[in-house]
Amino acid sequence: MDLVLALAVCALGGVVAGLIGVGGGVIFVPAMVIFLSMDQIEAEATSLLMIAIVSLFGTWRQRGYGNVDLRDAILIGVLSPIGVVFGVVLANELPERALKVAFGVLVLYVAWRLMKKALRPDRPEPEGSSGQG
Repeated sequence: MDLVLALAVCALGGVVAGLIGVGGGVIFVPAMVIFLSMDQIEAEATSLLMIAIVSLFGTWRQRGYGNVDLRDAILIGVLSPIGVVFGVVLANELPERALKVAFGVLVLYVAWRLMKKALRPDRPEPEGSSGQG
């Protein structure tokens, strides 16, 4: 593995994770497959640990700004490992090409949904609504 390239991937993934809340799935996995010559399953497995480490630092910094909803984070954090167990088993049974195609389709779908939402005009609040509960 080219150490300089690996460091660049990690730095870019870290910046993107801190900036927009992604890094593992969107930056780390494709970069490891394309630039570091890992196979898809190895890149996915490696990114799981990378995401955990990046998440700890990102959460620590964002919590200082008051941006972390601990209740939701704990709920999702406790329930997600159930899905991960099934996902890992499935990933090891599927052909690598199917994983790459599925990953690409997922990223494109998420990008399309985010662009659609970002480009939608802001909706005015109904009259008499101050936005406070």
